[in-house]
Amino acid sequence: MSVVIFGDLFSFPEGSAATNRVHTYAKGFHENGLSVHVICFGNEYVPALNGITNGIHFYHPFGQKERAGYFIIRTWQKIAKYFNTIALVREINKKDKIIAINCWTQVFITQVFAFVLARLNKAKLIMEISEHPMRYYQGSFLNQFHGELKLYLEMKLCDGNFCISRHLVDYYKTKGFDPGKLFLVPSTVDPARFIEAGEKLFPHPYIGYFGGLTFFRDNIDLLVRAFSEISKKHKEVYLVLGGFCSQKEKEQLKELISQLNIKDRVNLLGYLSRDEIISYVTHADILVMVRGNDLASQASFPSKLTEFLATSKPVISVNVGEISDYLTDNLNVFLVEPGNISTLADKLEFVLNNYDNALKVGLRGRELTTTIFNYNFQAKRMIGFIS
Repeated sequence: MSVVIFGDLFSFPEGSAATNRVHTYAKGFHENGLSVHVICFGNEYVPALNGITNGIHFYHPFGQKERAGYFIIRTWQKIAKYFNTIALVREINKKDKIIAINCWTQVFITQVFAFVLARLNKAKLIMEISEHPMRYYQGSFLNQFHGELKLYLEMKLCDGNFCISRHLVDYYKTKGFDPGKLFLVPSTVDPARFIEAGEKLFPHPYIGYFGGLTFFRDNIDLLVRAFSEISKKHKEVYLVLGGFCSQKEKEQLKELISQLNIKDRVNLLGYLSRDEIISYVTHADILVMVRGNDLASQASFPSKLTEFLATSKPVISVNVGEISDYLTDNLNVFLVEPGNISTLADKLEFVLNNYDNALKVGLRGRELTTTIFNYNFQAKRMIGFIS
């Protein structure tokens, strides 16, 4: 039997936070006896179109390594990927019966296509719900109506949903979803990846953050300002920031760092591969998870937080959404209220001044990545739900 993970929200094997969650799903399914096929449905130009990594088959049916020079060719390529995908899924199903297609998308036409694929191959369609469905449909009545209609149609085109938070489970229930088709799957992580190994790429002791580097969604300015407050007292400690942002956001971040006069104490990295992230994360002395406190943050759960916990290092996190449902301040994490620079600076100061005890908190945090947040533990639950 096999499972297909399909969608346009991730690439594979390299990619964003969604890619990391896909990796944990795929590895968990594989270790529990299922064949796993990851189909990247986005229009991406990648060097490796198909392959196998750690026993996981992956495909890019768009099938292009470079951008074509003519519009008509590019248009045909976008159409052709639908036919390529139909043939690919049919071939997978013929060799090893597909029991479920796990779809990751925010695009309605992609979900419709996934529904068709599932029905053609007599498989179940399980949607991945990691964000609030109405986050882009706020404001005007027409915009909200559009979002509600899309949600209603999505409900009719799936057999089940993996929801990353209880908030989302409860929300979908209020919209008429069958509670039996809603399944809570919290953030998942493979702790074996986050064992300190290899050479330390940054020579100084450092506070690390690795994720989106945006001001609004990720609230990265909160960490930069808090670090500025403690930097003069702790001159041996640096701040290392790694992750993706637009060029405009990067310039905004550089300007803030310059204004605070901490350019010599901040190492601003760009996009990092999965292996590079591991090295920077595992060698950090303290890891900090910052985030805004908006609708999206309240409904989701940050995958980088569970990855940080897996390192056994002291982790400081803003307390948004359902983080405190799983984690307790000063027991297995250090929690601070969102948006408060002074509170975060005080917590950084506390951890630096009580580092031996903070390491014990970090060890207790890692224990959760071998239980509730563990990829294999959750994969067993998901397979049971599908069955």
